[in-house]
Amino acid sequence: MKDFITDILKASSADGWTVSDQENEGWEFYFIRHRLDQNRVRHTEHITLTVYKRLEDGKYLGSASAKLSPAADREEARALVDSLLKEAELVKNPYYELAPPADAAAEADTEADVMEIAGDFIRTLKNLPETGGEDINSYEIFADRIRSRFLSSTGIDIRYNRTLSKAEVVVNARNEGHEIELYRMYSSGSCDSRGLAEEISRTMQYGRDKLHAQKTPYLGCCDVILSTDAALEVYRYFIDRMSAGLKYQGISDWEIGGEVIKGAEGDKVTLEAVRILPNSSENAPYDSEGAPRRDLMILKDGIAVNYFGSRQFSSYLGLEDSFIPGNFAVSGGKKTAAEIRSGRYLEVVEFSDFQVSAFNGDIFGEIRLGYLHDGDRVTVLEGGSVSGTMREFAKNLLMSKERKQYDNMLIPEITRLADVSITGAE
Repeated sequence: MKDFITDILKASSADGWTVSDQENEGWEFYFIRHRLDQNRVRHTEHITLTVYKRLEDGKYLGSASAKLSPAADREEARALVDSLLKEAELVKNPYYELAPPADAAAEADTEADVMEIAGDFIRTLKNLPETGGEDINSYEIFADRIRSRFLSSTGIDIRYNRTLSKAEVVVNARNEGHEIELYRMYSSGSCDSRGLAEEISRTMQYGRDKLHAQKTPYLGCCDVILSTDAALEVYRYFIDRMSAGLKYQGISDWEIGGEVIKGAEGDKVTLEAVRILPNSSENAPYDSEGAPRRDLMILKDGIAVNYFGSRQFSSYLGLEDSFIPGNFAVSGGKKTAAEIRSGRYLEVVEFSDFQVSAFNGDIFGEIRLGYLHDGDRVTVLEGGSVSGTMREFAKNLLMSKERKQYDNMLIPEITRLADVSITGAE
């Protein structure tokens, strides 16, 4: 980043400013079947400027942000800052102070070998067993080393590194005259070879089963088990409603020290922000505003303990030392996964879409693949939808003792919701 950028900001009429500079160095590989189609090395830089203006004698604080090209010269940078200052005068947020400098726990330098990480992904996918009925159609590998720097008018000047990896995989399953395709994307810090192999093998099994799926009948209300990444949306409901933004805007009515779910008889959620989660792509010592991250209890046995969030909304709530977490961990429940998998239930492993509204808790999802368990009988189903609301489901929520990690979130391996409305496809 060129030094004249901060010189221009300091000399401007801005009452505050921040600069975010992110350099990405990455490798990309594109395979058709297991044949390399193309690859490239990528080096990009993204510079974001934000300026702040006090308005009406400090009653309001306006702000505006934009990206600056790394190739921009002094005059282009000055023109952008002047434009942002005019835009900031049109925004009237209640006044708040920008974050001051603060110490953060030391972090080991993560100068990871991204080429080696990409190689781990490629070797893992090439060594997976395939058959004439199920195989990998194509995959793309992305491995990035991200170097970040953040500066502010309050004196913050921090640098840190992290690693982000992604694998996009398309799996095919086929029988006589019929073929289907399943898409997956996996994100992490580096390659979890064992976890990736298990996930792709499971996806191949889903593809094989989907070839023989029946249309979902009308089931009325039935318990639903979530055992794939769709369950993340359930726990994001709890996360979002403890955010300072939703609390300040009056969307969340959850109060510190109170039960977030009244009359809960099932497992009660314990939710924590954690600074380090093994192999997460969000293991950074600071958030996007330069605030130090740390471990923070958010919910404890269904009781609200701490809000969290951006400097702006945290300030409005009078929160000290708040931050935007990168990683979250949800504690497991009282029963094992095997104990929860009992009785009659529909385990949905594929949705075309699954949503849980943070505003009102409403749930909706279109079923692509599910397994109806009824005693000793298991029926493979497709089509139809699930619906209801977390306001009710959370009262009888069941979470397994075992947990599973999805990049920056550690959640119970399976989640059971009671009396979900199931619309059939017949």
